[in-house]
Amino acid sequence: MPRPLLAVVVVLAALAGCRDTSVEEMAAAKTGGDVARGRTAIGKYGCAGCHTIPGIDNAVATVGPTLERIASRSTLRGKVPNTPENIMKWLQNPQQIDPKSPMPAMGVTDTDARDIAAFLYTLR
Repeated sequence: MPRPLLAVVVVLAALAGCRDTSVEEMAAAKTGGDVARGRTAIGKYGCAGCHTIPGIDNAVATVGPTLERIASRSTLRGKVPNTPENIMKWLQNPQQIDPKSPMPAMGVTDTDARDIAAFLYTLR
């Protein structure tokens, strides 16, 4: 491979890695949570049993809505603004936001809700 082309490939690869890191850093700063712990907590609560969740192995269920691009949505279930606080409330008690929601309260702790919200805010 010619050197100029190799240099471009190396720079693009580095920039791609930085972009992922900055998205995770922004999500953590916005929510106060930890993205990696959020990914783990999604498995702990079985979220993949109902939702398609990019970045989570085998999370391709269609019982609930896809969580693809959830960070880009303006509202949650068309009911409340998509804010870290509202996502955390939703995760802990969905019926508080929408009494008709079929999503059950799963006993999500405050820390886990914060961490899951951090992960979800990486899904742009």
